[in-house]
Amino acid sequence: MHLTLLVPELIWPEPADQFTLGKLSLPGLETLLARARFEHRPRRAFEQALASSLNLDPAPFGPLRLLGEGCAEARDGHWLCADPVHLRFHHERIVLADAGAFELSENEARQIAASLNEEFGDIGHFHVAEARRWYLRLHTPLAHHVDPLSCVAGRRVDDELPKGDSTLNRWLNEVQMFLHGHPINEQRQAAGQPIINSLWLWGGGTLPAPTNGCFSEIWSTNPLAAGVALASERPVHAVPANLDALTRQAGATPLVVLDTLLPRVLYEDGEGWRTQLTQLDADWFAPLGKALGRQIRSIELIAPTIFGELHYTLQASDRWKFWKRARPLPELAQQLAELAQP
Repeated sequence: MHLTLLVPELIWPEPADQFTLGKLSLPGLETLLARARFEHRPRRAFEQALASSLNLDPAPFGPLRLLGEGCAEARDGHWLCADPVHLRFHHERIVLADAGAFELSENEARQIAASLNEEFGDIGHFHVAEARRWYLRLHTPLAHHVDPLSCVAGRRVDDELPKGDSTLNRWLNEVQMFLHGHPINEQRQAAGQPIINSLWLWGGGTLPAPTNGCFSEIWSTNPLAAGVALASERPVHAVPANLDALTRQAGATPLVVLDTLLPRVLYEDGEGWRTQLTQLDADWFAPLGKALGRQIRSIELIAPTIFGELHYTLQASDRWKFWKRARPLPELAQQLAELAQP
């Protein structure tokens, strides 16, 4: 088996944060990284790295993610992700919070979307797959180039606010004014909850023709990963509990998406990130060291991070490189931060 792991935010983005990076016991990961061949590539979003790995670059994330939600309508029309967000001013800058950072019920989401469809039906149609994931099918395709939501969630977005077709931007301003006075938002404001005062429109396009992927199947519960798999005509399965379960079920060239660290970084949950990484080490990285040269002949680990896209590859012979010193994660994070500097 040649195993590919896609692990976004493998390295905590703040090298000096010893509360998060310090005193971690990660024998499996540290040994693998020490013995692997390393390649540093330019920074890309997790979504872009995922799509590129299956030859979908550039990728229309809107219809792909919707396809992964199990919606057959994704195959028809021009779709964008239209995710609900809360914009606020902080120190004279605009900061974006996506719905993963606060509570939003599915009933609230569907009521707001229904109102948007009634008010702006001449532009397109909104579809709610889940409270945090909305979509917009435009009647007339419009260019709209912005970063994926994961690139801006929890961050200042003054320089990231939508650029492109002025028609869509003007319409988005109207949507923001409409949302401000929506009854659901009035209720949320009275309850001290963040209001849904904008949408992050990204990933527009139509579903592409099937591509020839290099993976036997994809293992992920992420809807975008599921959509990418379906668009590439590859089977998609939920991630198994650990490496042992995978080796008993997988084909010759599986791609496994381990994205549990991503939300911890987006929402600055250092303790949660530590917990998840320790679990990944026990369930995946430590067993990989034992399986390499047996059930697994080679490994590729792809880690989109703030420091760049990190690629680590190991062949069966690399397991004998005992002389390569395993470095603590804080030391590695500092080195990567220096490498990422212009």
